[in-house]
Amino acid sequence: MTARLSKSRFVSGCQCLKRLYLQVHEQELAAEPDAAAERIIEQGREVGMLARQLFPGGVEVRNEELDKAIRTTRELTANREVPAIFEGTFEHGGVLVRADILHRRRDGRWRLIEVKSTTDVKDHHLGDVAIQHRVVRRSGIDLAASCLAHVNREYVYDGGAIDVHRFFKIRNLTRQVESLQPELTVQLRSEFRVLAMPVAPNVPVGEHCNNPFTCEFFDHCNPPIPEDHILRLPRIHASTVAKLVALGVQSIHDIPENYPLTGRLRRACASVQMGQPWYSPEFGEELRKLKYPLYFADFETVNPALPRFSGMRPYDQIPFQWSVHVQRQPGTAPEHFEFLATDRSDPRQAFISALCDVLGDHGSIVVYSQQFESQRLSDLASWLPEFSGRINKIQRRLWDLLPVIRNHVYHPAFGGSYSLKSVLPALVPNMTYEGMKVGDGKAAGLAWESLVRGELDGWEREKIRKALLDYCGQDTLALVKLLDRLRQV
Repeated sequence: MTARLSKSRFVSGCQCLKRLYLQVHEQELAAEPDAAAERIIEQGREVGMLARQLFPGGVEVRNEELDKAIRTTRELTANREVPAIFEGTFEHGGVLVRADILHRRRDGRWRLIEVKSTTDVKDHHLGDVAIQHRVVRRSGIDLAASCLAHVNREYVYDGGAIDVHRFFKIRNLTRQVESLQPELTVQLRSEFRVLAMPVAPNVPVGEHCNNPFTCEFFDHCNPPIPEDHILRLPRIHASTVAKLVALGVQSIHDIPENYPLTGRLRRACASVQMGQPWYSPEFGEELRKLKYPLYFADFETVNPALPRFSGMRPYDQIPFQWSVHVQRQPGTAPEHFEFLATDRSDPRQAFISALCDVLGDHGSIVVYSQQFESQRLSDLASWLPEFSGRINKIQRRLWDLLPVIRNHVYHPAFGGSYSLKSVLPALVPNMTYEGMKVGDGKAAGLAWESLVRGELDGWEREKIRKALLDYCGQDTLALVKLLDRLRQV
């Protein structure tokens, strides 16, 4: 029996035919979606439900048995009293689609609208809309236009109900998707052919493994690479990898001394080959630029698609937590200060007011990847102009440890990454995030969302509150320990 293609499976096949085959025939090989991925899916549903408000009186085709859903859709399209259909279900040529929105125009013709939670039309959206356009039109629907509704990043929320007509932008993609139809015919033939094969096709790994999405079979197709593999060099270009592999070189230890590499790659290569960390001669000079007292700072944020507080735009970052360790003089024990919003009220003013009090007026503020903290401070200055003067002074005091390490330090255990999660265990082995209930920024955002929703009992709520404080405090204590270690060098 020939497998039926859903819209999502068709899109998967456009990314990789092997992904499509595994989705249909060997789903057990897929990785389980993590909480962050599930939250992205849930956020997409929230945006999709909001888009329905654009068409009052629209009728949803429930997620019922397939033949019944197709029949219900047919009945709704025939009823001229129905202004719009949500999740209209169609099948043609073995391809099944459920259209987010079908809008009946005044002239009786239809407009298909696919809803995305992105802030623009992406290249991979075209195939998504094109396959729906094809199936709906060939099912006998007089389709006048096929469109994509996406989030308007410039919409500014002013409190109360979201203005859906300003929140969404609707782009007419009819000409683009019609021009894609010959290409779709070829793609469909390839996908049905692959689904009929006895084994998965042999598709080499490459950029398609995580573009436009990270494939759920990534680990199956990309087993872990050895610690000394050339892909573990920092920011090594794909063309350089290809040239080395063509020479038979896959281990960093086998790269010849005279092989042309950038300065950063050569330093990392030498560090791995010698099994020793590398520090630049100018490293100490960089550290001497620090001015006491030292403030080690870290922020935690979430960026929901649906803005929650007045003055915010879709996907603006809501700052909900900070941690600051303060070292008054060299060699002294650091003091710790922290802030965490614990309810659904707007945390922005309390966040920046408490932060300004702790950071004072002088001394270096050590962060890891300054761009993030600096941009959050700029956001706060625009929302709360009464703090803009103090925020501007704070921004001038920021001292970014990331470029200092990137330009002046390399350790074989970095594995090609300069993230704090890679640098810290290499240089400060006794510090780890292993076993922490909250172990990274995404987990922190999810934990905070659960904390402020008010659905937890007192014991569970306190456990999550403590886990958030522990994690953010670990981030800034890590900066203290990391700088101490670098100074010992």
